[in-house]
Amino acid sequence: MKLQVTQQNLAKALNMVARVASGRATLPILSNVLIKTNKNRLNLSATNLDIAITQTVGSKVEKEGALTVPARLMQDFVNNLPDAVIKLETKDDKLYIWADRYQSVINGVAADDFPVMPDIKNGITWKTKTGELKKGLQKIVFAASADDSRPVLTGVLFHVVDNKTIIASTDSYRLAEYKYPTAKTDVNFLLPHTAANDLLRIMTDEAQALTITHDDQQVSFATGDTILVARLIEGSYPDYQKLIPKKFETAVRLSRAEFMNITKVSSLFARESAGSVTISAEADKVSINAIASQVGENTASADAQVKGGGEVTLNSRYLIEALNVFEGEQIEFCFNGKLEPCILRSHDDPHYLHLIMPLRS
Repeated sequence: MKLQVTQQNLAKALNMVARVASGRATLPILSNVLIKTNKNRLNLSATNLDIAITQTVGSKVEKEGALTVPARLMQDFVNNLPDAVIKLETKDDKLYIWADRYQSVINGVAADDFPVMPDIKNGITWKTKTGELKKGLQKIVFAASADDSRPVLTGVLFHVVDNKTIIASTDSYRLAEYKYPTAKTDVNFLLPHTAANDLLRIMTDEAQALTITHDDQQVSFATGDTILVARLIEGSYPDYQKLIPKKFETAVRLSRAEFMNITKVSSLFARESAGSVTISAEADKVSINAIASQVGENTASADAQVKGGGEVTLNSRYLIEALNVFEGEQIEFCFNGKLEPCILRSHDDPHYLHLIMPLRS
């Protein structure tokens, strides 16, 4: 292999794929990045066997070839090179690099030993708006569980029904859902939340459309010069729609910033009780109370439009994280007594809904 590529393009590609390579993998080659030419294009790929990312950049190829080299070393080295044309050449499983006044040799491993994710055959292919999906994932992925004892809850649900793309995640204590209009395609699969975070990284603001192809075991996301392939989670996702109340005894409308502020202040006194705070709605205000037996007690209030009244106890961290991703100045907080799910929604953010389960006070 012999080629020339700009430092900017090579660094961008390495930064995109290298994070997937695992330095703690049982297979040493999984800590490598695959460098492979394809006509006048350079493909860089990394995988951990569950997720694979390939980034393509323009280059001037004099001789075709392929080699794998340590991903972390290659990434750090190229990032520290000057903005110049880099020359790459392989000989005897070694990668020779020339850039300006720099010259290096990196020991590699033959590309034949690099694992490749199998192709998706007879899969369903559809397109969605990159900006809309990116916005939705940013609002829901944090609600997925990190506990592998219930694998389905560590995933992000992709569901297309009635011309709407629905993405949702839950850890059984909270639920985040985002839906938006899309093409007419019946889709239902579970993407690992780790892959969803990688998908967020590859979706650039410039890309207009994202092409999704999936079967029962894998999914690929293609946008611009980047392709992400991930193994899907097997299992049935909970029918969470049954949890979402249709009517509410108490509905509160108030400033999102003020709701955030009084929650943050109260959470300082809730550290002893695992973040537990009690929210009370009455007349024209909302109050949040937290008690710390060793420190003291705090009550903070904000003006609000209140229909009904009552109180509910929630995890303050869950409430803060939910309020943080909503758009607009106003937020609506609805609940039915102390034991039923609470809902957060906003007229300024109509595609998004967040549910939090109450704590037993």
